Amino acid sequence: MKMVISYNKLWKLLIDKKMSKADLRKAAGLAPNTMTRLRRDQEVTISVIYKICTAVGANIGDVMEFLPEAEEIRDNTITAANKI
Repeated sequence: MKMVISYNKLWKLLIDKKMSKADLRKAAGLAPNTMTRLRRDQEVTISVIYKICTAVGANIGDVMEFLPEAEEIRDNTITAANKI
């Protein structure tokens, strides 16, 4: 099963904390290209995740998650529908 990274939990957490992405970048000391990678749900290093978690007072599971790839979900839905 292929998995993709999602940082949607991070963006929701920032809203709850009334914190902008720029605030996060400054608080965690992140480079602009790192923020771009986060916005695109691309891989970042564990040290970046650590900086983010420290800056927002959260745990790794509070800022990111692994989800099944969309194409695989579609394929499984079609397969299940064909069995009915």
